[in-house]
Parts: sequence; C-alpha cells; structure tokens
Amino acid sequence: MAASQGRDTPRNAQRPAGYAALHSQFRWEVPQHFNMAQVCSRRWAELQDATKRVAIRAYSSGASDTFYTYSQLQEQANRLSNALAKLGVQRGDRVGIVLPQRFETAVAYMAVLQLGAVAMPLSMLFGPEALEFRLQDSEAVVAICDAGSLPALASVRQTCPQLRAVLGVGLQDADAALLTGPQDARFETVLHAQSAVFALVNTLAEEPAVLIYTSGTTGNPKGALIPHRALIGNLSGFVASQNWFGFDGKKNRSSKAVFWSPADWAWTGGLMDALLPTLYFGRPIVAYHGRFSPQTALELMRDCGVTHTFLFPTALKAMMKAYPGTKSQSVRQQFKLQLDAIMSAGEAVGDAVFGYCEQQLGVRPNEMFGQTEMNYIVGNCNLHYPSKPGSMGMGYPGHRVAVIDEAGNECPVGVPGDVALHRFDVHGQPDPIFFLGYWKNQKATDAKFTGDWCRTGDLAVRDADGYLWYQGRSDDVFKAAGYRIGPGEIENCLVKHPAVINAAVVPKPDPERGALVKAYVVIAPDFIAACADDTGARARLHAQLTLDLQAHVKGQLAPYEYPKEIEFVDSLPMTTTGKVQRRVLRLQEEARARGLAA
Repeated sequence: MAASQGRDTPRNAQRPAGYAALHSQFRWEVPQHFNMAQVCSRRWAELQDATKRVAIRAYSSGASDTFYTYSQLQEQANRLSNALAKLGVQRGDRVGIVLPQRFETAVAYMAVLQLGAVAMPLSMLFGPEALEFRLQDSEAVVAICDAGSLPALASVRQTCPQLRAVLGVGLQDADAALLTGPQDARFETVLHAQSAVFALVNTLAEEPAVLIYTSGTTGNPKGALIPHRALIGNLSGFVASQNWFGFDGKKNRSSKAVFWSPADWAWTGGLMDALLPTLYFGRPIVAYHGRFSPQTALELMRDCGVTHTFLFPTALKAMMKAYPGTKSQSVRQQFKLQLDAIMSAGEAVGDAVFGYCEQQLGVRPNEMFGQTEMNYIVGNCNLHYPSKPGSMGMGYPGHRVAVIDEAGNECPVGVPGDVALHRFDVHGQPDPIFFLGYWKNQKATDAKFTGDWCRTGDLAVRDADGYLWYQGRSDDVFKAAGYRIGPGEIENCLVKHPAVINAAVVPKPDPERGALVKAYVVIAPDFIAACADDTGARARLHAQLTLDLQAHVKGQLAPYEYPKEIEFVDSLPMTTTGKVQRRVLRLQEEARARGLAA
C-alpha cells in the first residue's frame, strides 16, 4: 500500500501477510505540490460520472434524504472561492467555519482549501467566549456559520476587528437581521452571484491548510497548524482502521463503501478521520445534523447502507444498552446492517463493548489513537493483524511509534513511558502526518519534541508483541465521553464569575463516560460572609452557586465542558511557586472511586 496523490489502489495489490509486511512494503509518496481540495473534490468532479457520483448524503430521519454529487460539490466550492476572493481573502488567511454536518460545510472546506487559505473549524457547541478567543487569536478574516451559531458569533463580532465578513447559511429573515457588517451576506445569495469556474491555487504540500485549536492544561487553547500533506499522512491509518476502505479487494466492495460518523466535522475526529479521507477516495459520506441516539444511529446505518463508521465508545455503550440483541436475532440482523468496519477512539473499548460489536454488529472494532498534532498514528486493523481488546494497537504503516522515557530513549517492554512519533519512518523517509507547529507559539512547539521524537503526552506500556496499552495522561488533559477536556479554559471561565476566587478542574472517574468534569471551587469571601456561621444557609448557597456556575460555563464554553460536579473548598493544593496541584485532586478522586467500588 502506498499513500499518494490521486492514487485509489495500492502499489502492490497483493495483500501483505501481516503487520511486519505492512511496514516493510509501505512507502510515502508526497509530491511537492498538493492540495486537499484538489484530491477530495476537484479530481472527482472532472470524471465522466461526476454528476452521478454521490459525495454527500444529507440524512433526515423520517424524511426524504438529499443527495449531492461531486459535480455539485465542486461547482458550489468554485462559487464560494470566488466570493471569498472578492471579500479579499488571500493565500494563508484564516476562515472560520462554524457549521454542523451538512453539504454546505463540505463546500466551505473545499472552497477555502482550493483558494490556498486556511480553514479553521469551530464547533457549533462553542459559546461566545470560546469563539471570541479563537477568532481573535487566529485573526480570522471571514466566518461562515448557520442560524444555530450566528447569535453567539454576532455577540462577539465587535471584539474581533479582523473579521471583515460573516456569511450565513440557510438563514430565515429573523436570523439574517444579525448580519450587521457591511460585507455580511447570506451564503446562498453570495454564491448565486459568482462564477462556477475557479482556478485552483497550486499550493505546496508543506503549506498550511487547517488551523484546529486544541485544549491545553493551562491557559488558553493552542492552535495546531496542519499542512496539506497531513492528509496523505492520515491515509494509512484511515485505510487500516477501516479494514482497507476504498480498495479492500472484494468484488464491487470498494464501489459500495458508504461512510458515516456522528463525530463533529469541526473536530479532528470528524474532519480528518471521516469527511476528508472519505472524499479523498471519492466515496459518499452521510451528513446528519441531529442529536445522537442509538435508534437513530442504527436506523441511519440501515437506511443509508453504511459500510464503514467511526463510533466513540460512549456511543457504542449506549447502543449496547438500548439494543442488546436476542439469542434468535442479532442487532445486525434486526437492522439489516452492512457494516464492514468500525473504528473507535477517544477512550478504551472494554471487553463488553468489543464483544457487543463482534457478536451483535458483526464487526470486530479497530481501536485507534492519535492527536490533532499528528493524527491517526496508532491503532488496530483486524483485517491484517488481530486486535487485543483494550489495547491502543500498534503504529500504523508509515509511522515509527515508540514508548520513550524523559531522555528520549525507548522504554523496555512493560515499562511506562510517553507515546511518541518519530519524524522519520522505518525507511528514513519524512513522515507527512506532522503538524507545522502551534499558531504563534514557538515555545510550545519546541516543547512538544525531544530530538526527532514528538511526544503525545499520553503514557503507555508496550507488550512483548508490540501492542501499546494506555496508562493515562502525562499532563492534566483528560477525556470525558470521548471529548478532550483541557482544564485551563474551564478554570479561566469559572474564575470570571464574581463568586469564584479560584478553581481547579479534574476528571472524576465514571464507569459510563470514562470521566466526568469536576471542579473544585474556592468561593470569594464576600459571598460567604453572610452565612459563615449558618450551616443551612451555606448549603443553600452551595446548591444555588452550583447551578449558577454550571449555567455560566455552559453559556461561555461548549456544553460538554461544564462541570457535572462542583465541590466547594476553603483552599486548593498549591506548589511553592503558586501553581495549583491538580494531580493531588485527581488522585483524591481516583481514591474515592476505588473506595466506592470496594
């Protein structure tokens, strides 16, 4: 298998015998010039079947679906590129995309990328504060949103002076009233006025394509700048984790592949693990903008003939509880599923979920691990090497992965260390998966590397067979229900409330979600003075403040970031230099969880 521009079949069609053969036969093919939009849309639109080849299937539960072809995708992308150029967007400029899974979202990415500009995904879940920081820090010049995200965007418009225009998708008249800038406009109106012809900007593979902000342990999120070549670096992991998506060798199998994932296209998992690689192979991806439910997920996969998917363990657990199957009929039989592969990431897939996927959904899941900075580097591929339930897997073809110590030396079998990726693969070729660096933060970029090893900050041990087993974070970032949570941003938000003098956010172990967001809060003296000697009054204050602070965070950040539990304390554990010792609180929560389980 080789990863190359425009190539839809492996260099050697004969399947390798196992894991070692995958690595020994694999070679990177990275051209000097490469553009994500060219390989994901334009090249398919130039084929004779472009008007029939489906790119996006917009799924509506209980209603008729809408199919969009690669021809339509490219035509609309061309119109939007021309519109953005007229707004003054130039090569390298950042364009915010605040849209859910829908056809126009794919159009926006293709338009920005083929223009040579940088697409900045922004979640629909972001509140005003989260949007404001990212728009200001990135110096975004245009933002594209829909009715769901427009109010939050409009509320911070005046504090983002670089933002010269907002384009609103599918707005009603009442929504359009929030388009107050002189160059703001409705998305559809702007596109209708533009030409359907646009000349691709011939970007270098090394040029920036996407800017994704990641949560940090302290302070504000960091913007990871992703180059066009990173899509090539993503492909070996995507293909392997999806059991040879696009060219698995079965008769007519590649032509029937249909992808869907509930992962938000504004996150690395939705953009780089779902939307872009599916379009790279010229296959259809299902877009569904709605709340996840086990019933909807199973009905969607049935109705759309989904063959490949990416499902978080949390989603799989919910499906397992809602639809356990029966002795006489599996869930696969009940919903007439056609699944060929399930990739899962975000947290470990336990034995129960692994067994459910195998027995009820008819597919052994492939667990995967990666980061925004270098995504899709470790995982499983049951088609070519057996997965071990609970293991992260092994480095995917083209990626030299190891567990290293503080000095950058590889750890022996069974010894915990930092999961790291080498700049060069086993053949000495540069690995194209790497990010370019953190936006305007060279210090943080340098700290990510030890020599040629790029550290993930995740601890693991390697077993005798080479499989990696996750041990936890080396810093304070944690995952809750599949979402990566950075305590710094939440703490900053909490402290802005007048009742809070200090706060620390840590994970609280939870059997369903892996972890819950918990905050330890020190209340400002003025708020507790009136009830200092009254136990009942203090309890009422704590109860009311818990609700107020949860609503405060929900209104400013993403809903999944608000603390599900708040514990009020007189002080926080601190280091001699004045830093909060989150580790002390985290260990306390783990000890409490063990005590409850005993």
